[in-house]
Amino acid sequence: MLADLLKEVFWSLSGNKVRSGLTILGIVIGIASVIVMVAIGQGAKASVTSSIESIGSNLIMIMPGSQRVGGVSQGGGSSETLTEEDADAIKNQISNAKAVAPAVTGRYQITAKGNNANTQVVGTVADYAVVRNVSMSSGSFFSESQIRSSAKVAILGPDTRDELFGENVSPVGQNIRINKIEFLVIGVAKSKGGSGFNNQDDIIYVPLTSAQHYLSGNDYVNNISVTAADQDSMASVQSQITKLLLSRHKITDSAQADFSIMNQNDIISTASSVTGTFTILLSSIAGISLLVGGIGIMNMMLTTVTERTREIGLRKAVGIKKMYINLQFLAEAVALTFLGGMLGIILGWLASLLVTKFVSSLTTEVSLSSILLAFGVSTAIGIIFGFYPARRAANLSPIEALRYE
Repeated sequence: MLADLLKEVFWSLSGNKVRSGLTILGIVIGIASVIVMVAIGQGAKASVTSSIESIGSNLIMIMPGSQRVGGVSQGGGSSETLTEEDADAIKNQISNAKAVAPAVTGRYQITAKGNNANTQVVGTVADYAVVRNVSMSSGSFFSESQIRSSAKVAILGPDTRDELFGENVSPVGQNIRINKIEFLVIGVAKSKGGSGFNNQDDIIYVPLTSAQHYLSGNDYVNNISVTAADQDSMASVQSQITKLLLSRHKITDSAQADFSIMNQNDIISTASSVTGTFTILLSSIAGISLLVGGIGIMNMMLTTVTERTREIGLRKAVGIKKMYINLQFLAEAVALTFLGGMLGIILGWLASLLVTKFVSSLTTEVSLSSILLAFGVSTAIGIIFGFYPARRAANLSPIEALRYE
């Protein structure tokens, strides 16, 4: 019975190759679209997560500014509520705080050898290299003695180095001017990636005291980064920091805190939620083409039932069971979606690779789950949209079918 059923399906679909091919094409495009959209969404999620993790491990970030106003977080680096003394208190009094790095940030005009750039400058301490996973490509990070003496030394990010001195040129020992003040380059950091204002390679690091004396002109800091000893202690460290700063700032109501704290896990969770919603949106849009493809299969099968009415009547007249006729037409619909699904998976996988290769700003990640989902959806479409035409064929009256012209 199975062999006969497969032969019938093959003869039926090959009997009208153009119509079968066009019907399969609708499923191919739908499945490929879903796989590409899911791959783009998952790639974006992985890229964002990797970017967040690259800024540090077990990271807790403290920013100045009121925590909540009307339910909206108001933390921001422009407020002046955090000081270096707050960072020292966290370092000395908080257990499981592995490293603490206060920082002053700002964008300044940088010039060197006739070239200029508008770059983010971070004034910080030696622990910043530990907290934010800054590794050196050449030279060295500044020392505690250079921080205490407000030494005018600087470490360049690789993109800043390329823009000011040329690609892969060693700038160590050269001078640059930050906001018209001369600094000596003592090192170049390794690449961390990023783009736009979040480009972690387009950056300059200087000692905190130097940034405060020569650039910002005050003793406040724009943020304090803390590395917890391990993942499990992050919540405890965050809670201890909150209590300490409330006490230091003489604030009794935590709702009136003049600072805001967030940890790396919260950022990753929020980013994952956003990219997850983005993936669902893209997949839903692509899923519309699958629905159209399913309607195309139903249309083809209904047309096939109409064209083969006399054949169905003859089969029923010679004793073919209703179940066999039902299976025959349902198998044809499933075969169409199965072929379309397989071709769609291959096309979607190839398209995802091409997107990654030719669109530098997008990365894709094809997962086994998305392939299985696409394959399952294609099979389900064949069963759902093939059921009605198959049932209609099986329920035809033999006498009426034989009389059909």
